[in-house]
Amino acid sequence: MPKAQETVLEIDLKSLEHNYRFLRTKLNPSTKFLSVVKAFAYGSDADQIALKLQELGTDYFAVAYVKEGVALRKAGITKPILVLHPQAVNFERLIEFQLEPSLYAFGILNQFMALLIQKKINRYPVHIKFNTGLNRLGFGEKDLESLFQLLQNQDNLEIVSLFSHLAATEDPQEEVFTKNQIALFEKISVEVANRLKIQPIRHILNTSGILNYSEAQYDMVRSGIGLYGYGNEAKFDAELKPIATLKTIISQIHHLSPNDTVGYNRAYVSKSPRVSATLPIGHADGIGRQYGKGKTFVLVNGQMAPIIGNVCMDMIMIDITDIPSKEGDEVVIFGPQLSAHDVAKTANTISYELITGISQRVKRIYTP
Repeated sequence: MPKAQETVLEIDLKSLEHNYRFLRTKLNPSTKFLSVVKAFAYGSDADQIALKLQELGTDYFAVAYVKEGVALRKAGITKPILVLHPQAVNFERLIEFQLEPSLYAFGILNQFMALLIQKKINRYPVHIKFNTGLNRLGFGEKDLESLFQLLQNQDNLEIVSLFSHLAATEDPQEEVFTKNQIALFEKISVEVANRLKIQPIRHILNTSGILNYSEAQYDMVRSGIGLYGYGNEAKFDAELKPIATLKTIISQIHHLSPNDTVGYNRAYVSKSPRVSATLPIGHADGIGRQYGKGKTFVLVNGQMAPIIGNVCMDMIMIDITDIPSKEGDEVVIFGPQLSAHDVAKTANTISYELITGISQRVKRIYTP
């Protein structure tokens, strides 16, 4: 890649391929792979990422909302797309673009069935979600009898899959809880399949589940963060390659005298002669105020430079006193050289929040 001349998010599709193939090595050849590309493919570019994954052979995609699935269809995605959190107001669009809803509660299930009956649609593909302990979305074990009564002897829905979501697959201290979730899913899914006389795809593993509990891969697994280069554990991060590098440049350099201040509210006070640099990136681009005041570092010419003062909407300031630099030099905010996991940790958050929060005004460029 040429040196950045503005704030850009570089997306390396070869690293995406590496991550996809690495995760595949943890699976049986027959296990299907669902690629999670919600939230603009975790802050990168859903269209380009999904097209590459479709080329690589992924079996399924997942998005959070109908709007995201519609965008993928318009971009040329033909593989099945699971909508994890559909809203009833968008059901017409969901059907129009042949998206497949997760049905997780009686309210949304009844609304979707009513629309199918109204439209005289039979055997529309759906996914039934069960709550096994995350307590976010999903039918509970106590709902099974009522669910059977509703789903038996109906022709409007074709149950493509049964699934659940694990709460703490990256935490070894929660192994007992995780295994109890898997056991409950096994019990529920077998009962549902037997009572309804169906043979659905079953899936429960997320990225950390693939890496730590591959024995529970069932018929399909789901990966989001792993595709983008993060494995939630150092040993897996070493095997994966971050696909996105957030870069910017030095716009201006200032030579500060003792007691000079920097930025809004004079949040930084120079205690000695210092050199600061201003960068064209700020909280409107996804680098929040929590990264300011010396908590977080960026990479300038291979050296770490702290963010000083308050992060502004469109700018941050850094201390480059001991770093040979000039205006126009490239600055790395995160990427393979400076992990988003480590950057996020300085602000007591996680890589997911940092990478998915990169504004759409930041230019995306690609390495094929």
